[in-house]
Amino acid sequence: MTGQRGSLKSMLGECSHMWACAKRLFRTQYIRRRSQLLRENAKAGHPPALRRQYLRLRGQLLGQRYGPLSEPGSARAYSNSIVRSSRTTLDRMEDFEDDPRALGARGHRRSVSRGSYQLQAQMNRAVYEDRPPGSVVPTSAAEASRAMAGDTSLSENYAFAGMYHVFDQHVDEAVPRVRFANDDRHRLACCSLDGSISLCQLVPAPPTVLRVLRGHTRGVSDFAWSLSNDILVSTSLDATMRIWASEDGRCIREIPDPDGAELLCCTFQPVNNNLTVVGNAKHNVHVMNISTGKKVKGGSSKLTGRVLALSFDAPGRLLWAGDDRGSVFSFLFDMATGKLTKAKRLVVHEGSPVTSISARSWVSREARDPSLLINACLNKLLLYRVVDNEGTLQLKRSFPIEQSSHPVRSIFCPLMSFRQGACVVTGSEDMCVHFFDVERAAKAAVNKLQGHSAPVLDVSFNCDESLLASSDASGMVIVWRREQK
Repeated sequence: MTGQRGSLKSMLGECSHMWACAKRLFRTQYIRRRSQLLRENAKAGHPPALRRQYLRLRGQLLGQRYGPLSEPGSARAYSNSIVRSSRTTLDRMEDFEDDPRALGARGHRRSVSRGSYQLQAQMNRAVYEDRPPGSVVPTSAAEASRAMAGDTSLSENYAFAGMYHVFDQHVDEAVPRVRFANDDRHRLACCSLDGSISLCQLVPAPPTVLRVLRGHTRGVSDFAWSLSNDILVSTSLDATMRIWASEDGRCIREIPDPDGAELLCCTFQPVNNNLTVVGNAKHNVHVMNISTGKKVKGGSSKLTGRVLALSFDAPGRLLWAGDDRGSVFSFLFDMATGKLTKAKRLVVHEGSPVTSISARSWVSREARDPSLLINACLNKLLLYRVVDNEGTLQLKRSFPIEQSSHPVRSIFCPLMSFRQGACVVTGSEDMCVHFFDVERAAKAAVNKLQGHSAPVLDVSFNCDESLLASSDASGMVIVWRREQK
């Protein structure tokens, strides 16, 4: 009798496993088919064969006129050519543990210019205006960007359509953040309100979940990769931040919030990765030293509401923070000590939560001023110009999206600084991913990806823009593939 019961339990377990696998397979097939039908409906009246023929002829004519185009694979050479520190963030952390007196400025560094925002904008304009109309800014980075972009027009380059893969390991709980690793084409991570973080590898096929990081007792609200991708920092509603080793998934350190409050967002200081800034539900921003696990003296400041979004400028001298009362604050960051000095405040819209802030020093050849991209539950995506060294913002334009309550995020496209046109991408509560050209006066919409069945919360490009990942409120993560020309 006991043996029969054991056999029955085993059979039930196998049936349950088979049903779970079948359910996941059918869900993925449904999402793929739904996306395919939406694309076919959107392209009605434009035969794909005719478009492919046009693009092939166009490529041949451009090749005859300008010579053969660079291969997209050259992106890897570009990525590998980026100068890094020879030591990883983990190495630096070990230094701190060996020498507790080492505080503040030591860490993962890279050189930065000290020019002001006004001077930077003037220099950008001068470079641009000295060139003939339609020419490309003459830098090695511009050539690398052109090679990766394929020398296509903005609309053609952002013709993302096909699904590369669908990850559903977090289904039924929202995935508020998805991010590709820095300067990486195939490593992806996402966090979930189920309390875990997934590290995924897209190549070699099939894409797989390498490991799931568990330890937080409540939902993970945000995370960030270090510059060298060897560690991740995560924040959680359980009032802690954790430091993880990406190589083996172990938790290196757990750091409680100084106020004992829910942690809602985080970002690495871009020049010194030993310093991480976090924002909490008690309206405070704190600079934390992850090597010592302590708050930096003078590195705290209070906002008017719960801190939902953080972003540094590229040199790490300016920090912007947004709260749920509709305000964006700028802070001057002391590179030597980690001290924060409150500089400016902008009320985007009273009572409208600021859910995303992204900074970019130079948007494109046409948009040459430092810029900030903001989501603020106004059914609009907002683009601001940074006008001075204290982070003062001036509204440049807005784009229509659906966002009234969800924490939707947006990004600048990584390659747009060195080619004509400039594109931004955002999630939306209409379950779509939207692409906008920031310099197109009319009909700014470049592309719209349909396939999610819940509000899209976050988007992330890989380093050469060949893949785009998007996450939604139902826990689905879709990796989109750029349309092959």
